[in-house]
Amino acid sequence: MEGAISTFPSARIAVVTGGNKGIGLEVCRQLARNGTTVVLTARDETRGAAAVEELRELGLSDVMFHQLDITDASSIARLADFLKTRFGRLDILINNAAFGGVEYARDPAGDGSVTSEEELSGMDRDQRLEWLWRNTRETYDAAKKGLQTNYYGTKHVIEALLPLLQASSDGRIVNVSSDFGLLRYFRNEELKQELYNVDKLTEERLDELLDMFLKDFEAGEVDARGWPAAFSAYKVAKAAMNAYSRILATKQPALRVNCVHPGYIKTDITLHSGLLTPEEGAANVVKVALLPEGGVTGAFFFEDSEEASFV
Repeated sequence: MEGAISTFPSARIAVVTGGNKGIGLEVCRQLARNGTTVVLTARDETRGAAAVEELRELGLSDVMFHQLDITDASSIARLADFLKTRFGRLDILINNAAFGGVEYARDPAGDGSVTSEEELSGMDRDQRLEWLWRNTRETYDAAKKGLQTNYYGTKHVIEALLPLLQASSDGRIVNVSSDFGLLRYFRNEELKQELYNVDKLTEERLDELLDMFLKDFEAGEVDARGWPAAFSAYKVAKAAMNAYSRILATKQPALRVNCVHPGYIKTDITLHSGLLTPEEGAANVVKVALLPEGGVTGAFFFEDSEEASFV
């Protein structure tokens, strides 16, 4: 895995974070089937290697594993060094790794059947989300971890791999977002407008806003300050990533930088309460990753693969 190669491969090179299960694993499978060379990353080396072996047993040989913890700067640096040595470029970065920002009443990484189909039978989306909310608890530590993972971790990966994306003739970044990151969930109009107006918004101001959120969370002031209610940290982090994606798209016009809501998926983060399968969610992500060259940038794609408002 570690050796340099003398010529660049003709196939597109993709990195998928959080690729050992759920949506991430399915994104790796679908990209590989499309002829893309895939670097599947995961925090746990054993699980990551097992995921690659699972894909290879399907006949997808052009998939490799590299360890990555998106909250660990040295881990990110090792991945960047590997990609530079092995390929000299990166064509597609799919930021899928995420954390729910809550504590779970059940083990989200159980046997894949954490929920009972009988419990969820007949429930619509809102009812399933209410069920999920009843099985979670918001704590300061979980909220802080949510921001560190879903926003800062993803941002640090992007920053480290940006030179390799710029070395591609058609570099693109796909940030797996959520409809929970839409600004309609913010009840403070000033906050909403500030996050929406990316012509004035800066990365430094985003940091200040996230610090403000954590202080308000710790003080029990989330509701009073007009931050999103229920799954607050997840919503705030995804809204911040949406805003950062638009800032980055403006700064890097040669790249395609887009966000995509894969849908309400049966994954560990949702305690497998979603309406769509990981295969269906991944298909929405891959469609955006493989948009025609020179396509849209700074956009938000909904689960029907149509462009949508960030509000």
